[in-house]
Parts: sequence; C-alpha cells; structure tokens
Amino acid sequence: MAQKVFTTTKTPPPATAARRGPAVAVAPPLKGEGANWIPASAGMTTLEKLARMLRALIFASVEAGQSGHPGGSSSKVEQFLTMLLGGFVAFDPANPKNPGRDRVVWSSGHCTPLLYGGLAMLYEAMRREGRQFSKAAVGAVFPEDLASFRQTHGLPGHAESVYPLVDVSTASSGHGLSAAVGIAMAHKSSGLDTKIWVLMGDAETEEGISYEARNVAAASGLNNVIVSLDYNGFGIDGPITEAMVSSPGAQWSALGWNVLIADGHDFSALAAAYAKAQRADKPTVVVCRTIKGKHYGARENSHSSHGTPLPHDEYAAAVKKLGFDIKGEKGKAIADIEKIIDQLGEREADFISKALKKCAAKIKPEEELVKKMKTALPGRPFKGVLNVQRPKKLSPELVFAPGANVSGRKAAQAWCKWLMTQSAFVFAGAGDVSKSVLTAAAENVYGVIGPANPLGRGIRFGIAEANMGMVASALSQEILPGGIRPSCIFGTYSVFAPMMANSIRMSLIDRKINKDRRGFFVALASHDGPETGEDGPTHQGLYWMSLFDAYPGIKVYKPADANETIEMLFHALQIGEPIVLSLPRADWPVIDRACAPAASEANNGAYVFKDYTPSSPPHQSIWCGGEPPPSKGGGKTAAPQIRGGKRIVLAVCGGQLLQNTLAILPDLEKKKLNVKIIVVTAPELFEDLRARDPKKARAILSDEERADIITLHNGWPGFLRRFLLPENYAAREIGVADFLVSCKPADAYDIAELSPKDLIKKILKNVKDN
Repeated sequence: MAQKVFTTTKTPPPATAARRGPAVAVAPPLKGEGANWIPASAGMTTLEKLARMLRALIFASVEAGQSGHPGGSSSKVEQFLTMLLGGFVAFDPANPKNPGRDRVVWSSGHCTPLLYGGLAMLYEAMRREGRQFSKAAVGAVFPEDLASFRQTHGLPGHAESVYPLVDVSTASSGHGLSAAVGIAMAHKSSGLDTKIWVLMGDAETEEGISYEARNVAAASGLNNVIVSLDYNGFGIDGPITEAMVSSPGAQWSALGWNVLIADGHDFSALAAAYAKAQRADKPTVVVCRTIKGKHYGARENSHSSHGTPLPHDEYAAAVKKLGFDIKGEKGKAIADIEKIIDQLGEREADFISKALKKCAAKIKPEEELVKKMKTALPGRPFKGVLNVQRPKKLSPELVFAPGANVSGRKAAQAWCKWLMTQSAFVFAGAGDVSKSVLTAAAENVYGVIGPANPLGRGIRFGIAEANMGMVASALSQEILPGGIRPSCIFGTYSVFAPMMANSIRMSLIDRKINKDRRGFFVALASHDGPETGEDGPTHQGLYWMSLFDAYPGIKVYKPADANETIEMLFHALQIGEPIVLSLPRADWPVIDRACAPAASEANNGAYVFKDYTPSSPPHQSIWCGGEPPPSKGGGKTAAPQIRGGKRIVLAVCGGQLLQNTLAILPDLEKKKLNVKIIVVTAPELFEDLRARDPKKARAILSDEERADIITLHNGWPGFLRRFLLPENYAAREIGVADFLVSCKPADAYDIAELSPKDLIKKILKNVKDN
C-alpha cells in the first residue's frame, strides 16, 4: 500500500478551515514503521472495519449511559487504533502496568467512550484467542462492561489510572499535558527512553496551563513527549476560533515544539507521523485534522456532539449506517453492543492479537532498565525518596542553635539540599522565585534540567504556578523501574499557592483512586503571614491555607521555628503524605528546648509550650530565643507565683505571633490570669493524634479547656477553628469529607451517605450520643 503524506487535510472542519496554519509535511518513516505496519493480508479494509466497530461501541456506550462525550471520542478513533495496532506504544495488555511500558495520558480525560470501547475490542480479541489473564488483576474491560458506562459503580465518566492505557487520572482540561511533562521528566532524567503519549483536544490549548506545560517541556528538552492533538475545530460552546485565532501549528512551533500535521482519519499518514515523532530531538505534537463526532448522525462536525447524546432513533440510525444491523430497542444498549462485537471476526481478532504482541515486545525487562538507570546516574544514591530515613543524629546543617534568628525558609533550604544528596530521585524547583523560596541550593546539586543537562534535578517552572503544581505532583506519583518513587519539592509565595490548588486536587484524587499512585511531595508556601508588609495586601499570605485545609489527602504544616521545620519535614517523609509547608519570610528566634518540649512534638500538630503556672513549687518562666535576663540569684528569671486566678488557654499558630504572645505574658499574669500556651503546628495532625492517642491529645487540650481557649493565628482565623469546637464536634459534622466516586446523580447522595435514610440515622445517633 502506498504511503500517503499529507500537507493538507481531506476533512477540514468547515467552521475553522479558513484559519488553519501552514501544513507541515511528514517525512518518510524508517523501515518497518509508518505505512509498513499494515500487513498486506489484512489490508485497509480490516482497519476500516475496526474503526467502524469502535465508533459503534462508542455510540452504544453513550446510549447506555445516556450521557458522555461522543464527539471527541469519535474523532480520535484512528489515532487510538494507529498507536496501538501500529505497534507504536510499548504496552502489554496482560501486564498493563509493567514498569517498562510507555505511559499514556488522556489529557482529553472525557473521551472515555473511546478508551473503554478500545479496551473492550482489545481484550475481547485476547479472550477469543484463549489467552489466560485475570480481569480484575489487569483492569480489563470487556464489551459487556460498556453497558455500565457512567452508571454507579460502573465504568467512570473520566479516565482513571486504574485502567490499562491510563497512567494519570484526568478531567480538568489541559492538566493532562502538564502531568505528562512531569512523568516525562522523571523518566528522561533517569536515563530512560520511555515515551509519553498524550491524547489531547484542540480546545484544551485555550487553557493557560497548557501554554505553561509546552514551555517547560521544550525548555527541558523532553523529546520523549508525543502529543496527538485532535484538531477538530470545536470546543463545547462552538468553534475554537471564537476563543483562539492562532493555528495549532504556528502556536506549538513558536513554543519550541516539533510540529507534524496529518489527516487524523488516515491510518498511513498517522503512522508516518508517529514514527517520525518517536525519533524527534524535541517534544512533538502531531496535529491531527479530524471531524468532531465523525459518523454521529446530525451532530457530526459540530460542537453539539461534544457531550450531548443523539435522540434514540438517531443513535440507532447512526449505528446501522456504520454497518451494524442492531435492533436498536430503547433501554437495551447491551443488545446493541453484543450485535456490534459479534462482527469481530477471526481475521480482525487475529490482527489485534498480533499487533498487541508487537506492542508487548517493545517492553524491555525491568532488570535491564534498572541497570540503565544506574549507569546513567553513577555516584548518586540509588533509592526512592520514601526509603530515606531520619538519621538518629542529625547532621550539623539540620540543627539550629537556641536563640539564633533563623527563618523557616532557611531550615527548609538546608533539608531540601540534604535530601537531594540522599536519593537520586529528588527534584526541586520554584515559580521563578527560587532565591526567595530558597530551593536554589537543592536545584544546584545536580543543576537545572535542560537539553545540555538532561540528568539534572532542578526544574525551571517559570511564573507558572498551575503547571508547576501538576508537573511536580504527577512526577511524584510516578513509579519508575525497580519500584523507585521520585519526589518533588516545589514552591512559590504562599499568597500564590491557590493557583496550584486545582492541579494538586487532581493529584489527590488520583491518589485516592489508585493506591499505587500515593506519591510524596512538598509544596512550599513561602512568605506566609503579614510579614511581606511593604508589598501590600497583594503579597500578604493570609488566607491561602483555607483551600488546602479543606482538601482530603493533604495537610498544611506550620512549624513555629527552624528545628520544628526540620522535624516536620522528616515526619511528612516518614508517613509519605504530601504536605503544604508554611514558611515565613522573616527570621525568628529558635526556641530553647531546655524550657520547652522537643521540636519533634510539633509532629503531633499541637503541644503544650507553657502549662498553667502552679502555686508551688516556684515555676521557671518560659523563655524563647535571645539571652534570658539573669535573676537576682544569678540563674534564669523565675516566674511570678500565681495562686489561683482565671485560667485561659492560648492556642498560637505562627512563630512571630508566639514571640508576641510571650512578650505580653507577664502583663496577662499581672491581671491574675493563669495562662496555658499551646503551639499549633498542624490542626489536621492534631486531629490524627486525637484519633490515635486520645489520652495524649487530651493532655494537650482537654474538652473542659475548650470553653476557655482563645486562638491566635497570623492569618485566616478559621485555620484554628477545630480548637474552639467541642471535643465531639467531628461526630456532629455531617457532610462530605472525602472524594467520591463516579455515579449517577440520583445515587450521589447515597454514595455520600447524605440520603434521607443516612441523614435520619446520623442525626438520631448524634442526639443519642450527645
């Protein structure tokens, strides 16, 4: 079959054809690739039949769910089939999470009708061949499963990483490309040749995060990223030219990418483009000119095909037009699916099976890949970050003298640099503020990643917080050959931290969905509090923590001094839970632990810094930083003896605020107030302590003391609200405390345990218990 190389498209979307950029010719593929992947015995008719079958399964799935996204799914059919059946993607369906596989990211996470329909075809072919595998173990999808699409406890509406050919859970437009960049960075900087394939829609490029991701990918020299861009010309609301006038070719090329343009419905042209993309010296985008909603009846080539199912009769007609004589009875999509898959004949199944074996043969043994990594990283500690332990005796750079003025930023800087020397898989970067957030020292250990330094560990994110959050968190959730888990430390000013929030939320959801993606990362929220006063309210970090405090799966740590910063970082590393770390701009006195609990007590989330003053024996006053004034006897100053007096509890969060509180302590005591000071370092850690060790938690703050507590925070007052509430407040809160699962709207309140029967049960239990 003659190879077709296109410089124009045969199927331009009419709404956007006039504004298309210049076409780019596709160079001839290497021998054995491109058009040569189509066996002469199979011919184009086999591929065309599989494409028709896959579209029919897509339409039937959407009919079954009565919702979904047929438009983009249908326009990507030939791209998906070429990647897999052309043997371009290293993938073993019998071991879909093989560490040596290529990674596949569905940046168009809504195109699950294509994903599941494609998987159903692949695994049905394997089943007919008689191959033995556990459906549950591999996460296989069979044709009969398609009837559960977007049903409660069925196939979810967006791509989730527990399924084959899905390596990141995606949904938010544009974020998948950023995740792919993080994964690509983890692999290439470890000496691996892994390809990261990204299925992406053209409307996604309207998202600012996609611009940020393309910048970083090109600047970092990530030639292992291949984006298959579905250029169908439509978003949800209408033509993309109503929001973006530049052509994809010009746009991506200007950002330093290798750009190829092909007819997205021509197998030969796609194969030639993918073959060339695999050999590129830059990240590559294959701009695939397609028809949105191809063959989807009246909605073909329109934005209305994006997420709107056809009326039933039109759906049945569309499937019949594809060549499948379905009965098309309403509410019986499973019968249609069975009829469609019946046409998967021996010839087609054999073709699929042979192609999948070719994909599996591309995977190198894990032992070989580990050896390759070790060769690429000589002299570096070859272990994952979570395998690093806190030394029994800390090295001098991690210990800070009592009374010295040291900011939390400087302590975190020392810890990050130290960690970089303990594992070959630590990465660090900042949003163009590395000299303020103080990640530069860690970045400089191995240098910044780039074309001239592909094995570096510093990342130049630029002023791009959203992309930084997604790249860094996705990198940290990746598992490299040998079970190695990399990790990233990244940061910006705390006031800008909310711009990372949705990216981090997506990673937290992935972490919830897939236990294997429970990576560890540290987001640095620097310049916290009002200390950036001269920059004005635009730079004062006061309320940022509210969003992260609400998210499940991540905690905000706010240590009171440099030594607590070190201990809390080690604690987070030990439990492997991602955190957002508050760092002050100003230098604060390091607490003298001779008259205060050990810095490690900060890991409880709160600790008693100063207890009530007893009437006897004489009680030594609390001193925090600086040289304590001498007493008449030459020793440390003794505290005034207070007999009785009103007891109050001050819960203080923030190092400078603690200093200010200590400054007024003598005045409070003169007012006959017996003051107990609790330092709060992480409200959610304290909640963990209450669940784990109630006795210890009550020794820090008893239920009776909650009536007398006053909270002090150098930011959002609500951050300490848990300390003001009754001890049993959590049992009296009814709401949604964790991420839910994909379900039908009618079942959402059952899943969230907020249905009428759940509410009455919970309310009556509260009344009884309280």
